Amino acid sequence: MSESSNQKSGRRVLTGTVVSDKMDKTVAVEVTSRVKHSRYHKYINRRSVFKAHDENNECRTGDSVTIQESRPLSRTKRWTVVERPPRG
Repeated sequence: MSESSNQKSGRRVLTGTVVSDKMDKTVAVEVTSRVKHSRYHKYINRRSVFKAHDENNECRTGDSVTIQESRPLSRTKRWTVVERPPRG
C-alpha cells in the first residue's frame, strides 16, 4: 500500500502485534507508542488494543501486522488487517 493512497482516504494505518486470535475473523492487535511526559520529559510506553477484521483467519498470536481504519464492522471492530508478514 502506498502512502499517497492512504493520505487520500484519510484512514489511519498502525502496526502492532496480535495478542488474541480466539475470535472468528477477528484479532486483537496491541499497538505500542512512545510519548513524552509533559512535565517530566521522560518517554513512556502507551499501549492500545484494537479489534481488527481478519477475513481468512490467517493471523496468529505474536504476528506483527499492519491495520487500517475502516467503517464499523461490529460494536467494537473498527479496523481491518491490511498486511501480514509471510509465515516461513
